[in-house]
This record gives sequence, C-alpha cells and structure tokens, in this order.
Amino acid sequence: MPLPAALFDEMLDHARALPGAEYEVKWGGTRVVSIGGKMFLVCGEAGISYKVDDGDFLALSGLPGVRPAPYLARARWVQVISLEALAPDDIRRGIERSRELALSKLPKAQRQAWS
Repeated sequence: MPLPAALFDEMLDHARALPGAEYEVKWGGTRVVSIGGKMFLVCGEAGISYKVDDGDFLALSGLPGVRPAPYLARARWVQVISLEALAPDDIRRGIERSRELALSKLPKAQRQAWS
C-alpha cells in the first residue's frame, strides 16, 4: 500500500513548522525541508526520506515499507514507502530527530538560535 498523497503534505507541514525550517523544491519537483542549509526531510515521488541515528539505520531500513534512501543511504537516511511498519506518529518523530541531527552539524550560534 503506497503512502497516501495527503500524508506527504501532512509531514511537510509538520517539518515546516519546526523552528528554523526552510522549505524549497529541488531536482525538478522534490520537496525538501532544511535547517541552516542542511536537509532533514525529502519528499519525492517514491516516498518520505529522513536521516536517522547511525545505530538505528539497519533496524529501520529492514522494516517492511522502509528502505535505505536512494543516494542518501551512506549518510544514514531511510525512505518510507508504505505504512506497513511505521505509523504517521513514528514518521513525525523520525522527522523531528532528523532535524535534531542536522541541527547538531551546524555552528554553535545557529544551533542556539534554533534549539
């Protein structure tokens, strides 16, 4: 069962409401949310992708409906392609954690502004 179109909008709205979030469309239609220039959510035709903790990557990417994100797997990103294993609340929490991971890579002044 593919992700419902409304879920993409719901997750984008959630990500865009987080402090410091910046929204843009890249690569011919892929919707991206970043903080300080660092992506933390990518919504494309195939699914919803976000960064996860290194220790969670293998377990999450092995769940039904979740896989390593194309082009971003080496940076520990997963792509959710169905709701078989993760509920919308799980995805929301994953997006929030992805933002925290991106924020941790920014200079201290930016981190403090958006923490």
